[in-house]
Amino acid sequence: MQSIQANGYSIYFNESGYEAIQKIINENNYSSIFILVDENTNVFCLPKFLSLLATEIQIEIIEIEAGEEMKNITSCIEIWSILSELGADRKSVLINLGGGVITDLGGFIASTFKRGIDFINVPTSLLGMVDASIGGKNGVDIGNLKNQIGVISNPKMVVLDVEFLESLPQIQMRSGLAEMLKHGLIYDKKYWNQFLNLTDLNFDDLEILIYRSVEIKNEIVLQDPTENGIRKALNFGHTLGHAIESHFLDTTTPLLHGEAVAIGMILESYISKEQNMLTEIEYLEIKNTVLGLFGKHSISTNDIQNITGLLIHDKKNEYGKIQFALIKRIGEIIINQEASNELIMSSFHDYES
Repeated sequence: MQSIQANGYSIYFNESGYEAIQKIINENNYSSIFILVDENTNVFCLPKFLSLLATEIQIEIIEIEAGEEMKNITSCIEIWSILSELGADRKSVLINLGGGVITDLGGFIASTFKRGIDFINVPTSLLGMVDASIGGKNGVDIGNLKNQIGVISNPKMVVLDVEFLESLPQIQMRSGLAEMLKHGLIYDKKYWNQFLNLTDLNFDDLEILIYRSVEIKNEIVLQDPTENGIRKALNFGHTLGHAIESHFLDTTTPLLHGEAVAIGMILESYISKEQNMLTEIEYLEIKNTVLGLFGKHSISTNDIQNITGLLIHDKKNEYGKIQFALIKRIGEIIINQEASNELIMSSFHDYES
């Protein structure tokens, strides 16, 4: 597959990615290489990655536990300390080999260590491939509040090896699928239509869908790298989705990012319909398609109260007002929209009905 040119870096696919990593390591004469993994990617992905990396430069592996709860400042401090203890300097490079948590966390750590060292993202989850590793956003959570601390800083490159997905649990694959659905809804109706029937989907089809999803996100980010305008479109489903994810992180039934965003997309599609954007037919198509893939998660009245209380922390808010990216029609988005509390509550009631 042909590489995709992003904002100052390239996104490579499969074998060409390893060749690109080898080239950039040779050209930059790095003093040391650090590879950040979690306990899963250390077992399932690191052996293959190391087998394709030929270098005499010292390589150090830094492993953390898997899970969103590791994406915090405490983890950063521990990894910054490890980098210092192992002699990392401004000519070191950090390779982030893992899902969205690893690329978000690793990118933030690299961007701030000694005022910034090079980093390379090698996402190993579907969510990481189509969303988290693309676009230069790096950051950590504060408690259960998502991505409150971070920077926009681009990697030297991104390498997508779809073979890593073969070891991914089905629930993680589904989580990444939510972001792909979002890309169709906000940007490309033809792409969205490809998800209306996934019964005959094979691995080759998935690879093509991943490629298009990356293209869509990259095309949007190139227009607005720092999220002052159209890049806000990528937050469709995330205003309510992040609040839902944050709330359930503190319960016995936490949701994966994609599961929460799937709910958020239904809720925000309902809000779009009620604000005379989406038609009833379009809304039901979205709702039924998403529910068919993700099922329905029970949300109690108490849950709803806590979730709506978390909306004030959303990063897109301006002057204390909650900002939504809503769908004008399938394949077209409109940003900087507001919704009344009554309408937000009504969207939850419709989801539960």
